Amino acid sequence: MSSPFNVAEIHIGVVGLGLMGSSIVAALLIAGHPVKAVAPIPADSLEADERIFNQLKQCEEAGLIANAENYWQLLTISEDYAILKSCHVVIECVIEDVDIKSVVYQKITSVVSPDCIVSSNTSAIPISTLQRYVSYPERFLGIHWAEPAFMTRFLEITCGNLTSPEKANHILDLAHCWGKEPTLLKKDIRGFITNRLMYAVYREIFHQLEQGNATPEDLDKAFRYDAGSWMTLMGIFRRMDYSGFKDFDTILNTVFPELSNSTTVPRLMQQMVQQDARGVHNNKGLYPYEGEEGKQWEEAFTRFNLDICQLAADYSADKLNLK
Repeated sequence: MSSPFNVAEIHIGVVGLGLMGSSIVAALLIAGHPVKAVAPIPADSLEADERIFNQLKQCEEAGLIANAENYWQLLTISEDYAILKSCHVVIECVIEDVDIKSVVYQKITSVVSPDCIVSSNTSAIPISTLQRYVSYPERFLGIHWAEPAFMTRFLEITCGNLTSPEKANHILDLAHCWGKEPTLLKKDIRGFITNRLMYAVYREIFHQLEQGNATPEDLDKAFRYDAGSWMTLMGIFRRMDYSGFKDFDTILNTVFPELSNSTTVPRLMQQMVQQDARGVHNNKGLYPYEGEEGKQWEEAFTRFNLDICQLAADYSADKLNLK
């Protein structure tokens, strides 16, 4: 399917070069965009160079691009917001703090044109709240990526109360050039789509664990080998169509009343926060980690993402000639 865009002429800015921001930069580079990246925290720029280049090398090794060096040449990194002047789209990726984001938006909008689309990668703060801090708020929306942004096909576009449908649809169309299967959330709801779905699962899995009904290992296996076996091909509604509806009425009537409806943070999660547990990143989490196990899981996840990205592409709606 031909693209209506010449990505080489569409300059995109990214503000914030932590783990997520760097990953988004890599995704945009492999799509062919010239990228202007701003590091509000100087320390980020020191690490971002190596991190982004390594991500491009991963894409080269996976066969997604031919030569990482060629794509690297499309990137400009600076601490100066003035480099964003020529950008058609700017994506903010700083920490989830409204006060900090509002200052960032002021700096962005002081240099870009009124037509430039300004967006946030936020997964927690309502887009309608952030719009208040942007001049011409109709050009502001959410562009929520999943880590690693350069491998996953997920992208969630969220409209605020004032977002122009034209701007939202423009990003929706452009996202296909990024190798994504984008979704559009027309109403700004807390948590957006993917977080609301996953946090419902988190609440139930912690409930089952705290009730002593199963171990973490068995709860994870149940999720991996049932839902995990079909999710990349079809979503929940498509799965229901595939399964038929004969038993759903009985099952839902029986199970829904038994599900957790807790509105508090699970005790175990509170303990993890108090212990500064960061999982594989410091060998302290819901599972025990020894020696290099945490690093091994990170490496395994990288390899898995290479495989699942290709699998998702092979079974995309375009490849299957489905709507």
